[in-house]
Amino acid sequence: MLFSMQLIALVSVLILRTTGRFLLEIESQPNKIFCKGIRMIIDDQWKQQLDEFRTDFHRLRDEISKVIVGQSEILDDTLIALIAGGHVLLEGVPGLGKTLTVRTLADALHLEFHRIQFTPDLMPADLIGTNIIAEDADGRKRFEFQKGPIFSNVLLADEINRATPKTQSALLEAMQEHSVTVAGFTHRLSEPFFVMATQNPLEMEGTYPLPEAQLDRFFCKLLVKYPKVEELETILDRTTESAKPRAEAVLTGERIIEMSQLARKIPIADQVRRYGIAIVVATHPDHAMAAEPTKKYVRYGSSPRGLQALILGAKIRAILDNRFHVAREDLREMALPVLRHRLILNFEGQAEGISTDDVIDKIVSKIPENALAIA
Repeated sequence: MLFSMQLIALVSVLILRTTGRFLLEIESQPNKIFCKGIRMIIDDQWKQQLDEFRTDFHRLRDEISKVIVGQSEILDDTLIALIAGGHVLLEGVPGLGKTLTVRTLADALHLEFHRIQFTPDLMPADLIGTNIIAEDADGRKRFEFQKGPIFSNVLLADEINRATPKTQSALLEAMQEHSVTVAGFTHRLSEPFFVMATQNPLEMEGTYPLPEAQLDRFFCKLLVKYPKVEELETILDRTTESAKPRAEAVLTGERIIEMSQLARKIPIADQVRRYGIAIVVATHPDHAMAAEPTKKYVRYGSSPRGLQALILGAKIRAILDNRFHVAREDLREMALPVLRHRLILNFEGQAEGISTDDVIDKIVSKIPENALAIA
């Protein structure tokens, strides 16, 4: 019997590698191999769609890389969030190219781009728009909605933590519902709608930290690091010479939406999905599966949005890794960017200088691969 199951597993792998027709979910245990059945049929059209997905993804990233030096992880996670339909929060010291990254992304897409410089005196109407009095040809006056800069496809919210909470909250409905409501009327935003916000972690005087409700609406938070020596040389070559590189538009908004729909079709095994659930519930200090660092340093854990982002990001990672299904490694790779801003440390964690990245790393390292597995 064992030999038969091993033979089935071997044949299924050979079929998958040679023809791409079948994907069998195989669960291996010591001295046992269980064939759990056909999850989906992979035909030539499906394979071609995934190949085109990878080609377009790399083409977009390469186009952005003409301007942005290094930061490969930042670019990958940004594009993953864009395709997943989420938003990105970039954090880093001044001069690392955060604003340039967003502007270059907009240049590489056939999408409308607007930039908002957040300041303490910025009002919600400056962001979403307001009703103004307009006059008809016959002299009659009426209210007309004047759209704000939020009505775009790619929105750069520069130094978002410099605006007041009142103005920051104006983004909440737009980020979640892709619409804004003014004077009782709801106005839909164009699709795709992608917000990329930046904030400076050094100059905190006169700033307003983002509330947890708004942080949770960002698909991921990315930390922009200082470039390496070799990258600094390339930056000088591109910025201090006569030739100035510029990204050209290579993808349309419709293609981004198609890639998003395709990514959601990637299957994930029940055991792998429950492994992702285990990672998220382990961030809650009052949960039975809470890891020791969570109980010691975390005040509040991730919301269900964190789990949704974890799974969607892992599906896109699987496609980029030339696979037809999600693996646990995909979840581990996405854990830091999608969870780091969703954990709130307690006083002890802040006093000891613990970062949420430290807590997440320890949680992921301690979660067994068969966590929450169904027998």
